[in-house]
Amino acid sequence: MTRIRSLLTIKKKTSGRDDQGHVSIRHRGGEQKRFIREIDWRRGKLDINAKVSTIEYDPGRTADIALLIYEDGAKSYILAPTGLKVGDVVVSSVNAPIKDGNCLPLKNIPVGVPVHCLSFQKGKDAQLIKSAGSAAYIQSIDGNKATIKLPSGEIRIFNADSFATIGQVGNSDHSNQKLTKAGQSRLRGIRPTVRGVAQNPHSHPHGGGEGRSSIGMHPKTPWGKSAFKKTRKRKNASNRLIIKHRK
Repeated sequence: MTRIRSLLTIKKKTSGRDDQGHVSIRHRGGEQKRFIREIDWRRGKLDINAKVSTIEYDPGRTADIALLIYEDGAKSYILAPTGLKVGDVVVSSVNAPIKDGNCLPLKNIPVGVPVHCLSFQKGKDAQLIKSAGSAAYIQSIDGNKATIKLPSGEIRIFNADSFATIGQVGNSDHSNQKLTKAGQSRLRGIRPTVRGVAQNPHSHPHGGGEGRSSIGMHPKTPWGKSAFKKTRKRKNASNRLIIKHRK
């Protein structure tokens, strides 16, 4: 398979370190060298047909990707929905036909049709529904408001002029795959996780003691904070657009 160099960039390794070199995310490091495939999240080439050249594996994501070659010679990657095959022709247009891989505004998509690659606001790159096997469903269109049921079960209002891609994201069997040995995690940049009671007292509040011992305290995080309390507060001002929260 020929690589398109203009659509590839080397993934920078951080190994869970911040800009000062301190560990900010534990149990990261030792990842394989990988290339990031530049995905066309906006589908901005309107009314220009594109032919699916290949369906490829992308090591950086759960879904497969499709290489498109446009009539004007441009090339780009998109997520490959279920049912998309090599040789198919897709288009991004306001009046595109309802077909897997086509991209068009929510207001022109019939109710009940599965969609993916959806953005919160009109004109933005795709932000939602990008993992393998996921799909959202249009429940109703009312003027410039579209009510969408997301994969989490949340029902939310979107701008009806926002673009979305028809179909369910492919590779839906990904959730059934299991890693069979430790080396598969290490190649993904995931290092071993050790229990707090098995560490030194300098490394974890639960550590130390002679032989096997209980933690002897209320459970704590590695940084000495209580392990059983909420650590995040939702600051998303768009909650007013949520009709039904996810369960």
